[in-house]
Amino acid sequence: MGNVEGGAGEVEWEREPHPSDSLRTFGAVVQALREHAGLSRAELAALVQFSKHIVESVELGRRMPDDAFVDRAEGALGNTGALRKAARFLSRSEVGLAAWFRQWARLEREAVGLCTYECRLVPGLLQSEAYARAVFDNSIPLLTDEQTEAQLAARLQRQAMMRDRPTVPFGFIVEESVFRRRLGGSQVQLNMLDHVLEVTAPRNITLQVVPLELEFHGCLDGPVRILETSEGRRLGYSEGQQNGRLISDPKEMSLLCRRYDTLRSQALNPKESRDLLERLRGEL
Repeated sequence: MGNVEGGAGEVEWEREPHPSDSLRTFGAVVQALREHAGLSRAELAALVQFSKHIVESVELGRRMPDDAFVDRAEGALGNTGALRKAARFLSRSEVGLAAWFRQWARLEREAVGLCTYECRLVPGLLQSEAYARAVFDNSIPLLTDEQTEAQLAARLQRQAMMRDRPTVPFGFIVEESVFRRRLGGSQVQLNMLDHVLEVTAPRNITLQVVPLELEFHGCLDGPVRILETSEGRRLGYSEGQQNGRLISDPKEMSLLCRRYDTLRSQALNPKESRDLLERLRGEL
């Protein structure tokens, strides 16, 4: 990016199509510091050597500021260090991810291990495109075509981390009833089973199925996700109707891990689980 950019107005593709919370927050800090300094947008633009339009776009969270903007704005607005520190946490929009899920999605990308138990749907990381589309088609209220495509794109993007991180262990425990449910129809179910068998084949990915005839169950309180950070810390995530909760309390995490480990010992082993999915596939 050069100096005094966009003098005739911001080029459309340079805008963030869906401003993230971090961009909006950074922009609000820039605006507050500018107003505290008694500067207009035009005056700040002259000091940072960018156009007034770009200053406005940054303040409104419509544009990701580059390093030159941050450094010059820092100097022009008091050298408090606030802008440089805030800029470290800037991220582009996470369109298609529920607001309550975004923090967990960011943690997932850096985790050194991830475990998931699911009793409602095939876990998002294992869903085929057709299955994911069927999930979104069942949303209430109904999603627009644009919302569906955004959520689908976000889900497929999340799945890439399993392909891109072949040494990170991913563990999944899923109820047999989930794989039997014909969400979207028989063809979608067949496609889903093929997809799950394919994506869980790598040696760093483990899938265990909880059989219908299981008499004991360690996770009756519902779905749970557990990850381990590079510092060895364990965090959990629990999701319900229109909400999700990040869990960091050590005592609560100890309980979640015990429940997950208990269910893992009760579920079918990976080979038995794959055999079951093959049988379900053959029934279609």
